[in-house]
Amino acid sequence: MAKDFAGTRDDAEGDLRAALSRGDQTLSRIEPILGHLLSTPDHSLFSDEILARLRGMLNDLAWQILRVQAQATGQSGREAFAERHGEALAMHLQANSALLSHCHALAVEWQLTERLEAQYGIDPVLSPELQKLIASENAATASTAMSALAAQARFVQAQRRMELPLSELPGDLFHQVLLTWRDYNGGRASDALTRAEAKLRSDFDEGSGRLALMARLAAGLGRSLEDALLPEKAGVGLFLTVLGAKSGQERTLVVLATNARQVTRLALSLRSAGLAPSQVDEVLLQLHPQAAPVPGLANLTASEARSMLSDAAPEIGG
Repeated sequence: MAKDFAGTRDDAEGDLRAALSRGDQTLSRIEPILGHLLSTPDHSLFSDEILARLRGMLNDLAWQILRVQAQATGQSGREAFAERHGEALAMHLQANSALLSHCHALAVEWQLTERLEAQYGIDPVLSPELQKLIASENAATASTAMSALAAQARFVQAQRRMELPLSELPGDLFHQVLLTWRDYNGGRASDALTRAEAKLRSDFDEGSGRLALMARLAAGLGRSLEDALLPEKAGVGLFLTVLGAKSGQERTLVVLATNARQVTRLALSLRSAGLAPSQVDEVLLQLHPQAAPVPGLANLTASEARSMLSDAAPEIGG
């Protein structure tokens, strides 16, 4: 009898690993497909909304840099200068796979945020968990939560406009964007361009960005995790940040795991973060009502789920 149970458990784990592998193969193909679709006029087989949002964010990043460049180089019209060079610089930025993956994840996150607001009335800015953190007796936590609330409101406004402020980039991506801009200018370092770069760098503060603030909140939650792992309690932004931190995965990968074809990875992520199998099923039902239950999950411990995710780990934005 014990042998039969062990065999059944091994079969279930093998099925989970196979499903995870199939999902990861899909994830590994995302970047080249996105790059191709953004470069071609016919993208009927891909979401027009996602592509439009990606283009909007890349163009917005390019225009922000070009406005500063125009001012530093003494151009008479900042907007005209940005309009002349914006599309070309955006194409340069598009070649950066890490930036493309980051923008894609933001677009997917916003799509999920809008869907959950429409279906369940989940506020895209102020969630019950964030409200609770704002009311915390710990002054540092309350202050960070208030800043996160303001940053989330900015994120909502920016996504509705299909924009992405430079100040909201992670530090490593901000640096890569400036290197791409340098390359666009032929690698030359004139005094004016040096002044422009110095201005951009002095204005950048990674710690005040939405993702950094959410990460600080996630790190301070300790064992009070349950509500933070439920989208209707935490709100999408904090939910994704906490899930990434507690499952040992990059946030970008966790965002992509919310896609309907990545249910296995999402289920394993939730289980590895500490949610009970019954709670995992509830979250999956909320996010993907049409998806079948993930078999074998009930027999998996949190550490086993994390191990399976660690063994898979597809390269995203490499």
